[in-house]
Amino acid sequence: MNIETECFKKVVIVIYKEELQMEKELNALLSDLVVEYHKLQSFHWYLKGSHFFDDHAKLESFYDEIAEAVDAVAEAMLQQKLRPESTLKGFLAKTGIHEAENEEVTSEEAYTRVLSDFEYLLKEVIAVKEAAEEKKNYLVSTLMDDYIASFSKNIWMLRQALK
Repeated sequence: MNIETECFKKVVIVIYKEELQMEKELNALLSDLVVEYHKLQSFHWYLKGSHFFDDHAKLESFYDEIAEAVDAVAEAMLQQKLRPESTLKGFLAKTGIHEAENEEVTSEEAYTRVLSDFEYLLKEVIAVKEAAEEKKNYLVSTLMDDYIASFSKNIWMLRQALK
């Protein structure tokens, strides 16, 4: 083999490793979003208390927003020939978000847990954006900008609601 062939192989290996790392990071985010979606839906179903009507609708808006993010992250992965996780077993193996229990919750209990999860997701999205920027993956980087704005606003709103 000549030196050019060896250099080409090394470049291909580096690119492949970077793609695998981005796939791993995006699948972790995707898994967290899927579990958060189901958690929000559970809180929406099991909500109780005097703020039920307003907070029931707010929780639905949160899970609708997360559902859109799930689809967008998976489609961004597919556009780059990455393989998004698609099984519940796989999502649960990769998530850092704890599932909700099948039990009633008050608005304050639900919002406290959602706030914690959204703070976790914001940190994760920022880390994915930084990795994407480093790899000049502007498709993912731009997508993460939207989620940074959304999670930041929702965190602020939840903190205000919990005062």
